[in-house]
Amino acid sequence: MHPILLPVCALVLGSCLSAGICAQSYPVKQVRIIVPTPAGGNPDFVARPVAQKISENLKQVFLIDNRPGAAGTIGVDLAVRAVADGYTILFGAVGHIVSPPALYEKLPYDVNRDLTPITLLADAPFALFVHPSLPVRSVREFIAFAKARPGQITYASFGVGSYPHFVTEALNSVTGVKMIHVPYKGSAPAATALLGGEVMTSFDALQSTLPHLQSRRLRALAIGSLKRVPAAPEIPTFLEAGVADFTASAWFGLFAPSNVPRYIIAKLHTEAARALDTREIRELFEKSGFQPIGNTPEQFTQIVRRDILRFAKIARDAGIRGE
Repeated sequence: MHPILLPVCALVLGSCLSAGICAQSYPVKQVRIIVPTPAGGNPDFVARPVAQKISENLKQVFLIDNRPGAAGTIGVDLAVRAVADGYTILFGAVGHIVSPPALYEKLPYDVNRDLTPITLLADAPFALFVHPSLPVRSVREFIAFAKARPGQITYASFGVGSYPHFVTEALNSVTGVKMIHVPYKGSAPAATALLGGEVMTSFDALQSTLPHLQSRRLRALAIGSLKRVPAAPEIPTFLEAGVADFTASAWFGLFAPSNVPRYIIAKLHTEAARALDTREIRELFEKSGFQPIGNTPEQFTQIVRRDILRFAKIARDAGIRGE
């Protein structure tokens, strides 16, 4: 070997060995997972069992730290400002990551610049529900019913700029329907309003609505996934129902501050995917309507960037602005 190349090769080899040793030793202490919502909601349902399984596998505590407020931006900003050593990471849902940039002109962070996606843990397909008093039993009937009553069909959301707000406005755009937005302060009040007939329709996740489907207090017309889900196989997809190019599936994933070393990102991805691949977690998620994913950081990055652009367009077209 040429003598000039010897120091270079030694340096490269040393770096590779060092990264390998570091990857084997991480983590050596407790890891904090910031969840930017109150305890007990859908994010916790996904985050806590995955964190528990990773803790068991790595013999270190992965602690859930709920930091709600300001549509998730408080928790996200806290994660962005954390030391980039892998001991503070973020669990973020689509509504925390891509909605705020579409709603607000100025944020204290830039998602694409300041966060590194690790993996998409799970998708939660949202279904279109109607109160059973509505004389419709399919999406086609609902669209016809709504078009015959422009500006009269009310829909609930979890609040201005929430995921159901965005996807319902997207459905308005795709179908030419004009529904009236009625925002509530969270998923529970929105569901209560639909159950009580205060509003006529709403998008919601299956986890919280399955009991109401089974008791026939709500009717599901279509689900926003690409294929039917095991938790409610009787609900057709929007494509099957005649609405092409429309999906409504809220994702949940792990992120790290942008300068976290790549070997830590790789380790976290490997362990999260390993947790999702267990029968225990797969069955827990699937019976509640969640779809475990565990894709690569690169694949998740593409999804995040795509949805940032998608939500920005929906916000512009529908005139959605942050409060």
